[in-house]
Amino acid sequence: PGHRGAIPSSNVGGRVRYEHRVADVPLALRGRANPSSCFTEPRPSRRRKGRHRSLAGKSAMAEAAILEQCRLHPEGIPDQDLAQKISHIPVNDRAQAINSLLSSRKLQIYKDGDTIVYKLVMQEEAVKFRGLASEDLLVYQIIQQSGNSGIWTKELKQRSNLPQAQITKIFKSLEARKLIKAVKSVSQQNRKVYMLYELEPSREITGGAWYTEHEYDAEFINVLREQCEKFIVGQGMVTLDQVSDFVKKTKLSHVELGKEEVLQIVNTLVYDGKVDQFDEHEKGEGDADD
Repeated sequence: PGHRGAIPSSNVGGRVRYEHRVADVPLALRGRANPSSCFTEPRPSRRRKGRHRSLAGKSAMAEAAILEQCRLHPEGIPDQDLAQKISHIPVNDRAQAINSLLSSRKLQIYKDGDTIVYKLVMQEEAVKFRGLASEDLLVYQIIQQSGNSGIWTKELKQRSNLPQAQITKIFKSLEARKLIKAVKSVSQQNRKVYMLYELEPSREITGGAWYTEHEYDAEFINVLREQCEKFIVGQGMVTLDQVSDFVKKTKLSHVELGKEEVLQIVNTLVYDGKVDQFDEHEKGEGDADD
């Protein structure tokens, strides 16, 4: 009694001797100043940290390789060509890097026919996209894929699955940033098509050279007819190339006319009996008879 933590070791001559008793505690706790410290959170594995750094490094290398190829091909590089150029990068790593670059607006994607093409987003263009939501970018990409033919609001709504009110709001935002523009079609003037701001509308949309402000320019066509007739009559005999050169040099048109448009003008003169048409073979036979 009176000796806590001690146990009797022997009884010699009627006397009891005592010695210190070691506490019966787990071996793992002996020698610790604070036994509760053995229940602290486990330290992160160094191996796991190293693995994360390795994955990040691979992703950065893949992104750098893709951006480099896009810089070498400023007009865009097809997906198949890109895969060949960076064939040393695994397919999964390449796909993750492309998705990351698309999300950060460093890369843009569009279709040229059935071919997927990647193009670098220039710094000044990246500023225009800053702050846009994912829905805004979706609408932009759909419009981008339509090319210079544009896309109707109804078709865009079907492809994006967005409500009309939200689409209208997105149109205003993208137009304010000069990323897209609305163009009236000569075939259906009560409708608009949307295309990228920097594109020239196709002739199917504008009507080509014969339309001014979406109106058929009859006066312009009559002037072209008169001048072409005078040139042909004055020369006596000319080729289509010569008529085309005449139109270009005299700058009769406010837009550049190709051979197709000039041929349309000349054909109207032939149909009206103003000039005659013959091929080179007939010309040779006529010269021989003379």
